[in-house]
Amino acid sequence: MIIRTVVFLFLLATASHAQLLKVGVAGLSHDHAHGLMRQYKEGKVTILGIAEPDSKLADRYMKQYQLPGSIFYPSLKAMLEKIKPEAVLAYNAISEHLAVVEACAPNGIHVMVEKPLAFANKDAERMKLLADQNRIHLLVNYETTWYGSNQAIYSRVMNDEIGPIRKMIVHDGHNGPKEIGCSQDFLSWLTDPGKNGGGAIIDFGCYGANLMTWLMNGQTPVAVTAVTRHFKPDIYPKVDDDATIILEYPGATGIIEASWNWPYGIKDMEVFGQKGYLQAVNGKTVRARLKSEYEISEVAAPPYTSDIQYLSAVIKGQIQSGNDLSSLSNNMVVVKILDAAIRSAKDGKRVELK
Repeated sequence: MIIRTVVFLFLLATASHAQLLKVGVAGLSHDHAHGLMRQYKEGKVTILGIAEPDSKLADRYMKQYQLPGSIFYPSLKAMLEKIKPEAVLAYNAISEHLAVVEACAPNGIHVMVEKPLAFANKDAERMKLLADQNRIHLLVNYETTWYGSNQAIYSRVMNDEIGPIRKMIVHDGHNGPKEIGCSQDFLSWLTDPGKNGGGAIIDFGCYGANLMTWLMNGQTPVAVTAVTRHFKPDIYPKVDDDATIILEYPGATGIIEASWNWPYGIKDMEVFGQKGYLQAVNGKTVRARLKSEYEISEVAAPPYTSDIQYLSAVIKGQIQSGNDLSSLSNNMVVVKILDAAIRSAKDGKRVELK
């Protein structure tokens, strides 16, 4: 009986391991790559290969997470010649996302990039064309996707608890990437307008654009107006460190407040409807006012709590991405907003979207 139990547990463990998503990694210069490594150490994903041209950076990750040297490659091309992952996760500069899709899509390999998809419409359109032509899933990972509070607010809005949306306000950011200790590898492209498209306007502006597009059922704003500020030119000489983006919809207004100048880290969202108010205070707490008093509640975790779990479910056909926060349809609108915001801030004009 004991032998049978041991054999059963061994087979169960083997089957569970076989079901883990098998991924490749494109770049390690985005500090969010540490999140993937933690999931790897917890046995939640299988990493077949890592493409990182910076040998010193690759060596640091190899030592920190006890990764075998055999899975490291000097380029994405070299990696894909040796392995066939189910998906490739991109942890490189935003400007390099297109190259990842160009390499993976023709090989039928799904792609998930760290937010945002892109900052220029032309790059996003090229990526969508490649994804459609080669029938791959192209998804985007945002930390706020896995907040139970955001999911709870979305459900309540869709259930018409607060009536039609009239105003949305999203605050996102912290007191600066250098100030909070981001790696030099990350800072080198995060503060380069050619690689990141801007500073806080892209780094944190994308969160609000993503959430508002979701709440507005994929609708593109009528117009975008953005103002950027440069409070710390000595630290961030090339890019903005504070941005305010206004989105105009036919019946609603969205205000995105993105900054590297908050006194603390913040990711919250307020939604005002015709007959009520909802606020995602943090990832687990919702504050509501439907009558005269405020109500505060702790919410349950969402059905999917990580990028790997969600990506695996989409690839296996267990769920459809639709207009989800990670979906390509949502993020094509996000890029339209970011592209317009960059132009508006530069020219000092309201930009109308077709």
